[in-house]
Amino acid sequence: MLLDKLKSLLQEPPPGMAFEISQAGIAAARTGARGEIEFHPLKAGTLDISPIKENVVDPDDFASAVKALAKSQAGRKHRDVALILPDYSTRLAVLDFDSFPSDPKEQASLVRFRLKRSVPFDVESAALSYFAQSTGRKKIEVVVAMAPLEIVARYEAPFRSAGMNPGLVTTSSLAALELAPESGLSVMAKIAGSVLTVPVREKGHLRLVRCLEVPSNTLDDIAAVLLPTFVYIEDNLGGRPDKLVLCGFGSETDEAVRRFQEELGVEVEPLRSPLGVPGPHDAGLLGYLRSAARNN
Repeated sequence: MLLDKLKSLLQEPPPGMAFEISQAGIAAARTGARGEIEFHPLKAGTLDISPIKENVVDPDDFASAVKALAKSQAGRKHRDVALILPDYSTRLAVLDFDSFPSDPKEQASLVRFRLKRSVPFDVESAALSYFAQSTGRKKIEVVVAMAPLEIVARYEAPFRSAGMNPGLVTTSSLAALELAPESGLSVMAKIAGSVLTVPVREKGHLRLVRCLEVPSNTLDDIAAVLLPTFVYIEDNLGGRPDKLVLCGFGSETDEAVRRFQEELGVEVEPLRSPLGVPGPHDAGLLGYLRSAARNN
């Protein structure tokens, strides 16, 4: 599981509460059997999700929402929390290497070098998280999440001010993949506002991830991304996907299932969780809760 690979980022004991941030608001839940989710909406314009500019446009409204949700943490001895950021606030990538050094400093330097020309910000001062996947292939595939340090710091700031420590920071789609199929070659299409994220997994390993703004969240604009992505997968990953999993389509889910199943020729189904229907603002949180339940 992808979140298992990030264990080194957690402090002990594991975070007792998790928050997912989206342009619409903040979803929060305690890690436990019940997993009841609380959602605090943000005013329009409070956040402007981007990998290259300030995301927190209205710090006061953002801090107010965090404080309102933080009340449920009152009295806890351990106040470490998991923080799930919007996909488009970071750059996600899967890099392949003929060899990968064992020294962490050399690893980080190599990853930054590979991304230097493909990300729109200074890689040397960016926050970086990565892990090498054991896929059994000749090349070593490394999953990377990178974001400008100031963007991550601004998201973390109100939580720290409220006495909480973000012991784990990840992204919505990486966490939501805990709910997706782990067998075969599968694709997830997650829409949140005007941002479409398309992770591709093979036997539980992340092989490709696309995250981009689309002109609108209509099925036509989403299809315009999915169709060439499926062609690329078939040409470069050695096979046709077995399944497409949809997240964030709301009332259009049934129509999206019918249309994409017909146009792409694969099985299509909505993303599911034992705790409810994952949506554009809490899919990562539900994925994190499932991961926490599995590992505790």
